[in-house]
Amino acid sequence: MIMVCCVFFVACFPNTDPQEDFLEAQVEVESELANYYSLFEAEAAARGIFIDLANYDLESRIVEIEEENVAGTCQFHSHSNNIVTIDLEFWENATPTLRELVVFHELGHCVLYQGHREEENNQGACLSIMNSGTSGCRVLYTEQNRDYYLDELFEFSSMSAMNMNEE
Repeated sequence: MIMVCCVFFVACFPNTDPQEDFLEAQVEVESELANYYSLFEAEAAARGIFIDLANYDLESRIVEIEEENVAGTCQFHSHSNNIVTIDLEFWENATPTLRELVVFHELGHCVLYQGHREEENNQGACLSIMNSGTSGCRVLYTEQNRDYYLDELFEFSSMSAMNMNEE
């Protein structure tokens, strides 16, 4: 009877395997970013560009980024998956619109292979979602001008793809 109680008692404790905890965290990150990734695919398709992010084998993570004032990064790797990293503190405090801006910007690097574009209008507003955030222009990504920025993001990608096909 004592042996049965011991087995029951031990079996009731949660698994504390660090690898399993890591995998659970990865699934959570992927599910948090999955909506934004699906939206990115849908916005591209609405503009005639068909992207299946599953074909890119992206690694995604939401972790603390040590560098100050960096909300996200894209790391390119020639021999392994590209990695989209979103800063944890940013993610926890950002609005859904701001999250979308940063995720789309990083996918602009990792999937559309775009660099930074620093152009601004006469009022100092950034003209591209792909600005670095260091040039001094103001990012005005809102529901009212979202279509402009997404049209610009995917139009530039479409033109880049056409130029690569012509070469």
